[in-house]
Amino acid sequence: MNNVPEKIDLHLMQLVLSLQAGAMQQLGKVVSPFTGKVERDLTMAKHTIDILGMLETKMKGNLSEDEQKFLGHVLYELRLNYVDESKKPEPAPEQESAKEAAGKESESGPNDAPEDDGRDNSESDK
Repeated sequence: MNNVPEKIDLHLMQLVLSLQAGAMQQLGKVVSPFTGKVERDLTMAKHTIDILGMLETKMKGNLSEDEQKFLGHVLYELRLNYVDESKKPEPAPEQESAKEAAGKESESGPNDAPEDDGRDNSESDK
């Protein structure tokens, strides 16, 4: 048996959950699947939340009670997270680049050197 209430259109649920996941990533709450890093872009997060709000407004009167509650709950959580993140200071650019450099060093290791291919690369006498 499916745990999804029958009164929620699955396409609507998929759309809302997709936008919610994008907003959570933009809020810096979820690791980006593309970069493997936590990235925060509050401007884009606000746009995504506003899109969901617009959908709620435009679909008013056309949603089932369960759909309205679902969309309202998603918007409520995203807005609370947005307010929480907007109160935090933006990381300084030098902190970000230092974190990236530290991450790259730990990935490659400080003692990594080009591999020796076994060939003698010194100049030989002819």
